[in-house]
Amino acid sequence: MPTVSRKIERLINLTIALLATKRYLTKSEIFRSVDGYEGSAEAKERMFERDKDDLRNLGVVIEVGSFDPVFEDEAGYRIKPEGYSLDLGEITGVQIALLSLAAQAWRGAALDDAAHSALTKLRSIGVESDLDGVPAITPRLNAAHRDFVVITTAISKRQRISFTYLGASLERQSRIIEPFAIATKNSHWYVAGNDTEKSQIRTFRLDRIDGEITSMPVSGGYEIPEGFDVFESLSNLQSATVATLDIRKGKAQLLRNTALSIVDKGEWDQITVKYFDSQTLIDLVLWHGEDVLVKAPIELRKDVITKLHEIVLLHA
Repeated sequence: MPTVSRKIERLINLTIALLATKRYLTKSEIFRSVDGYEGSAEAKERMFERDKDDLRNLGVVIEVGSFDPVFEDEAGYRIKPEGYSLDLGEITGVQIALLSLAAQAWRGAALDDAAHSALTKLRSIGVESDLDGVPAITPRLNAAHRDFVVITTAISKRQRISFTYLGASLERQSRIIEPFAIATKNSHWYVAGNDTEKSQIRTFRLDRIDGEITSMPVSGGYEIPEGFDVFESLSNLQSATVATLDIRKGKAQLLRNTALSIVDKGEWDQITVKYFDSQTLIDLVLWHGEDVLVKAPIELRKDVITKLHEIVLLHA
């Protein structure tokens, strides 16, 4: 499909040129600097109009203006970095996995030789461009977990993955799963798939995986159930609990950022926060030391006190 590939290349180079320019670009400047605009003047006009429509349909905002409107100069075009966005809407976990792989493949591709040629040509006709602003367009799907790429690659290749998992009681468990999807909920990443030992679809939180994840080929691969929805699996996870905390004025900003409510109590503020995993919240409370006091629920308060006693004994 050479025609499609050629158009995609032209769209990429047009986007880079409009993002990198420090002023509006006229059509004549675009046609001279962006590869792919060929043929008669009318043909170039039609191609450009279609390209603008395609970019706008992708959510890319193209501004129309002039660098000297007083003299009614020819209309020009540019894309502000803040106007460059893609509305993906609701996507499935499998699509997230595929997008992450696509992002890896595209990363850096936006600044290949063809893309650089557009900026070089712009400079040759006296148009300044900002190379530092261009990398912002490179597609990225960031994840904090180090093995994110291993999991998404395994999903796309239908490979099994094995890892050591810390259970609810922090016991170490060996797991082998056929991953179906990866998704995020409440600031945590999860992988869902068929647990080969239990022959059940299970969901695992990535920050509870201890050590490295290993992928392994499966003869004949495996099938992801038709209609599988990773977000439905995540909706069945434990619901949130609300905690009440007293925090010293000007302290514990991490907790303040997640507060549902804040009440001024003089030297202290009282906040409420939602939490889905008590151990994560306990660790955060202990990190802030004497600047945070747990008021409720009472079970959480007792767990924090128990953990403090353990710390004292370890350092006695």
